Amino acid sequence: MSATSQTPPFQHQFPGTSPPQNGIESIDQEGKEELSHSNRTSTMDNNEQHHREDQKSMTNSRYMPLLVVNYLMLFVGSLSSSLLSKFYFIHKGSNKWVSSWVQCAGFPLLLIPIFLPRRSTRKPFTDFTPRMLLYSILVGLMLGFNNLLISWGVAYLPVSTSALLLSSQLAFTLILSAIIVKQKINFSNLNCVILLTLSSIILALDSSHQRPEGLTKRNYFIGFFCTIGAGLLFSLYLPVMEKIYRTVYCYEMVMEIQLVMEIAATVLATVGMACDGGFSGIREEADRVFDLGPTAYWVTIMATVVTWQWCFTGTAGMVFLTSSLTGGICSTALLSMNVLGGVVVYRDPFGGFKAVSTVLCVWGFCSYVFGMHVRKKLENAQTRNSNGRESFSELVPLEIRDEVC
Repeated sequence: MSATSQTPPFQHQFPGTSPPQNGIESIDQEGKEELSHSNRTSTMDNNEQHHREDQKSMTNSRYMPLLVVNYLMLFVGSLSSSLLSKFYFIHKGSNKWVSSWVQCAGFPLLLIPIFLPRRSTRKPFTDFTPRMLLYSILVGLMLGFNNLLISWGVAYLPVSTSALLLSSQLAFTLILSAIIVKQKINFSNLNCVILLTLSSIILALDSSHQRPEGLTKRNYFIGFFCTIGAGLLFSLYLPVMEKIYRTVYCYEMVMEIQLVMEIAATVLATVGMACDGGFSGIREEADRVFDLGPTAYWVTIMATVVTWQWCFTGTAGMVFLTSSLTGGICSTALLSMNVLGGVVVYRDPFGGFKAVSTVLCVWGFCSYVFGMHVRKKLENAQTRNSNGRESFSELVPLEIRDEVC
């Protein structure tokens, strides 16, 4: 009797507990799958976020190769395009719209880095917003007008003179960078600005004695002020592009923005050529005006298109990877090479005034680079000290830290 009245086992007291166990296991399994999917999604999002943030990072494996390639394009493009543009005008080429058009007509070459096969799943132009498109078009039109000013300057000035005048763009870049992107101004910046300004003033004082043969004083000064204006517009272009690039996370987007800009600049130059009768004059210029013949004419045009494209692509890459001021500094550093190129290739005069101007230009550039080096060392030292204090504080017990404080 007592055996029959014993309390049944636990599972028999709650007969409904056994079936729900399968349900609980099913729910647990679903929860684990959901958590696993969530973790995978989170990992993918983190990887994508890391990919976006790592494009400009100096620790990224692509950073240094991109920096070197872009500086080489800037170096080769700046020197070659300057000499080829002068070559065009020396051999009786006179269409300034053509000279302006070749500076931006190489935009199809940008399709190579944009559509080049890569491991990334990003599709070209997927992140292009209407505002970014509008800014790219407006900056492109400004760049087209800048190209025209450069063409007038190269047509009326020796290469060495125009190159040294363009060195003033670094001073403009510093001032506009401080206004647009809040670039800090320090002693090395101001010293560089003062020296480069003095360089341009000294060059201007000697300008009347450096006119090419057959060029009127009026046209010479038109070229002089057009070159100054081109430097000012280019220095505005640099910080504006840095501000736009702050919303960009990959180099491919930089090329896409550059493509839209150069299409806008090419349209401006094409419209100007059409209104000025430039298209009908191109063939006549190639066949009858250019003194080396039509073959040399078209080779010169195509080579100039490619080298200008290298120059602008390198500049855009430098601004994206570093800053607008660094891009301006690199351009200024290359101007001395343009000066030497003009003197060696075209025998441009290089008198005492131009020598002093060049020394001041190099002095200003070197002082800025030295200032950057000193600031970088101080920042690294401060970072190491702060990291050392944090590591020490982690080893000290909390109560001891409180007593010390």
